[in-house]
Amino acid sequence: MAKFAANLSMLFTEYPFIERFAQASHAGFHGVEYLFPYDFSADELVSQLHQHNLTQVLFNLPAGNWQEGERGIACHPGRAKEFRRAFPGQ
Repeated sequence: MAKFAANLSMLFTEYPFIERFAQASHAGFHGVEYLFPYDFSADELVSQLHQHNLTQVLFNLPAGNWQEGERGIACHPGRAKEFRRAFPGQ
């Protein structure tokens, strides 16, 4: 049987982002993914995952300045420090 993860950036958009974890759980999902979670602390996200018995399966890494056309910074050696900030505690 196929396993699907709820993309919380795309689904349940009638709810604020942080409330979408509960909605995904209520809909029967066990895994979630989302695009850019950087408006929320890692602690907030982990709390939601644990509270609703969900597994995070994917999230997008920093894209840089989206409005100026950037679509990722991992490949730019001069931006390694900025990239690493996406991984608190590392």
